[in-house]
Amino acid sequence: MKNLLNLFFPKVCEACNTVLADNEMVLCTSCRHQLPITNFHFENTEDVKKIVYGRVRLESATALLHFSKKGIVQQILHNLKYRGHEDIGKSLGQWLGAELATVETYKDIDVVIPVPLYKSKLRKRGYNQVAKFGQEIAKALKADYNDTVLIKTKSTKTQVFKGRLTRWNDDGAVFDISENKSLTGKHILLVDDIITTGATVESCATVLLKIDNIKLSLATMAIAD
Repeated sequence: MKNLLNLFFPKVCEACNTVLADNEMVLCTSCRHQLPITNFHFENTEDVKKIVYGRVRLESATALLHFSKKGIVQQILHNLKYRGHEDIGKSLGQWLGAELATVETYKDIDVVIPVPLYKSKLRKRGYNQVAKFGQEIAKALKADYNDTVLIKTKSTKTQVFKGRLTRWNDDGAVFDISENKSLTGKHILLVDDIITTGATVESCATVLLKIDNIKLSLATMAIAD
């Protein structure tokens, strides 16, 4: 049955649309080799933390890939976010999760929390593009996955292609927490698809840090160049 489905509906690379070989998943080997990998978590770089420096205190922060307009990562994230290709998030989560599991600063993560969508957008899209990414990272780190504590209280528009000032103004104070007991004293890993100005991270962190005695880290699929 699987071979029959592949014959009539072949799986194609999420970046270049070529038909995938039997041993390839999501991306063809050529495109995977072209991905602009950051290696931030291996090199102990502060590049992600610098984006929110002075606004949010993060224990650790990383991004798997570099994002540039019209680049290969934009194509991949577009397919994830707007075309329902959730396997992309799962694959990237497995990839980053396996790497973070070898990094000392991420081994004490207790719970992984995705940046949530506003309820009407979630209903329309049918899924949070960060969910499978976060779930796979949680599995790799042997951590809990919690998508109920952090909630989005106001709808905002897509941020990636806006100017920095516009993004900052649009994305302020749009998150809240449903309760603050279950995560007391935990090390939380916040996950998102892309970090640009850090406005979303700051807004999420502001409410998460209302929880007593937590530590907060960040992992994203990509960082905007």
